[in-house]
Amino acid sequence: MCYMGTKRCNEGDYKRAFEYWSKAAALGDAVAHCQLSILYYNGEGVEKDEQKELHHAEQAAIGGHPSARHNLGCLEREKGRVDRAVKHYIIAAKLGYDRSLESVKDLYKAGQVSKDDFAAALRGHQAAVDATKSR
Repeated sequence: MCYMGTKRCNEGDYKRAFEYWSKAAALGDAVAHCQLSILYYNGEGVEKDEQKELHHAEQAAIGGHPSARHNLGCLEREKGRVDRAVKHYIIAAKLGYDRSLESVKDLYKAGQVSKDDFAAALRGHQAAVDATKSR
């Protein structure tokens, strides 16, 4: 179902993509939750809805989706809650998500992340990358 949602989205049929992803999300598909979050953020095929965007991003992140976790960090950062954003970024970096590692690095340079947290994010990211390569 998630695949069909992606196919419909790529064709520009956001309403059908929404239908497929909703069914997949109801079955616990983290990718579908992440895609629904993006639809609600952009207002594609649905009305923009911050509550639903956040709900689906949280469900995807709980399901282990690294870009959803990163997106939660971005949402927290936009709201000025950098400490919460950093936690999301570090979790996503430890899942091997490059953009989150870059965000942690930028915040470290700005003095908003400790050296220890930055080092932990680097080690976790490297471990995730190494684990992916060894498969």
